[in-house]
Amino acid sequence: MDNNPDNTDSTPAPAKKGSSAGSQLGMAIELPVVFVGTVVLGGGLGFLLDHWLHTKFLFMFVFGAAGFVAGLREILRRLPG
Repeated sequence: MDNNPDNTDSTPAPAKKGSSAGSQLGMAIELPVVFVGTVVLGGGLGFLLDHWLHTKFLFMFVFGAAGFVAGLREILRRLPG
């Protein structure tokens, strides 16, 4: 039990995630890499699947679009707020 009758805390509030300049620079570099990586990975897996099944770019477009959606979701998940 503390001796402070007002029951106030004198410690400063913790900083928000991503509030420092270094953290913002890191996020600015990381987010485009994550987005492009998900699209390239999805398209690449689709390309390999197309090559294996002898189809004409069907799975490359489907998996590329899925990578695009996954990249957008990951960006929105990582952005503060």
